[in-house]
Amino acid sequence: DDSSQREIVPNLVRILKNLILAGYSPEHDVSGVSDPFLQVKILRLLRILGKNDAEASEAMNDILAQVATNTETSKNVGNTILYETVLSIMDIKSESGLRVLAVNILGRFLLNNDKNIRYVALNTLLKTVYIDTSAVQRHRSTILECLKDPDVSIRRRALELSFALVNTNNIRTMMKELLQFLEKADPEFKAQCSSNIVLSAERFAPNKRWHLDTLLKVLAGNYVRDDVVSCTIQLISESTSQQGYIVDQLWRALERDTMDRQPLIQVATWCIGEYGDLLLYGPSSSEDNPIRVTEDDVISVYQRLLWSTQNTIITKQYALLSLMKLSTRFQAGIEKIRQIIDTFGSHLHIELQQRGVEFSQLFRKYENLRPPLLERMPPMETARPAGSNNPAAMTNGETPEESDTQGDEGNLLVGDRKFAESETQDSNALLVLLGGGDPSENDITRQTETSKPASSDNQDLLDLLGGLDLGNTSTPVSVVVQNNNNILFNTNQSSNFLVDGLLNSEPVVN
Repeated sequence: DDSSQREIVPNLVRILKNLILAGYSPEHDVSGVSDPFLQVKILRLLRILGKNDAEASEAMNDILAQVATNTETSKNVGNTILYETVLSIMDIKSESGLRVLAVNILGRFLLNNDKNIRYVALNTLLKTVYIDTSAVQRHRSTILECLKDPDVSIRRRALELSFALVNTNNIRTMMKELLQFLEKADPEFKAQCSSNIVLSAERFAPNKRWHLDTLLKVLAGNYVRDDVVSCTIQLISESTSQQGYIVDQLWRALERDTMDRQPLIQVATWCIGEYGDLLLYGPSSSEDNPIRVTEDDVISVYQRLLWSTQNTIITKQYALLSLMKLSTRFQAGIEKIRQIIDTFGSHLHIELQQRGVEFSQLFRKYENLRPPLLERMPPMETARPAGSNNPAAMTNGETPEESDTQGDEGNLLVGDRKFAESETQDSNALLVLLGGGDPSENDITRQTETSKPASSDNQDLLDLLGGLDLGNTSTPVSVVVQNNNNILFNTNQSSNFLVDGLLNSEPVVN
């Protein structure tokens, strides 16, 4: 019970004090330290007794300070006792000065020649950085030096601790060091380091330009996730004041040999496709070194990207769509763009071939639709958690007060009906595009009374598909039945291809 524990603490403190102040005892001395095994056991017990107990912690503060200052550090035995002392100080309700002393001990451990001691120090600092961040910040330079350690385990712990130390005040200094580490790091570190740099820049960026410059440096490698590319594009889209600057920077990167930097090429081609007019006809963002770009220069670079065998299919898809958009931004190079796109109509890869054929049709049959279809996209909102600053926010970004829990969203039947209506409206739009009927004459939201389900379990699906009409003057009776394999099919032999596709693409199993 609590009372007995409080009685134990003074006794343990007295025993530990006697061990520290006692003279030489050959029976218990280990490398000049009196009974280190007993000291370690007592320190561990004090850590347990002082956890979440202010009174017990107060009673052991002084003895912990004495152990921390009087223990010899030249031997591993003394380092072991100091390590247990640091753990005890961090676990109990200790004074702030005592915590600073513990962090300083760990800082001295980082300078030790023994790699095991350095690893233990980094691991402990990583656990205590959120308890007393300011004390750990004093050893930031020493921690960054550990990024150059030949031991891979020490580098990994130093990297994790470095990102834990990043804040608004040191973001520029820390990112400079971490970007240098990223350039020279082993491949196993690059993905984790790139992702953490992106997250840190998102949280602590001092301004949009610095944020964009940092992301471009990260994108220069091939070790970023796909979502980093999309997040960078979203950030550029919403940063309207920086679009001219970022297009200039991306063009400079694209002019150089960047075939081994796929994420950077993807972002660059997207931005030049959207804001190519700013690159050619807008004011230069660099007064010291203005760039002079012509339409032929841009098209030649795109041709090199599209013909290169080093670029991935996804990168070529970005470049092809970007080149198509440039046909509405440029004034004199439209014919050359059309010729490049026409060559992809017979490409071996089906995705690129489809894009080539569709884009060629825009030039020939739908010239009047090409400018509005390829106009500049509106600014995109960056994909940040909508409720990150609101503890009461829902997962979909709406606060509980804004959500009508008693409305249609809470009614499953109404929700199914709305889903069915939206699906039938989408089908109607598809039929119009395919020339299969006029929505004014064939209202596919009308439920035909002749369509009866064979199974009540599939009522919702039948309600969704039962009223489809592709413009036939007479509506034959269509019965949907269920075969032995639990697959729904239409017994009407003249059923339209859209219904067949919907029913046969993915079996609906009860």
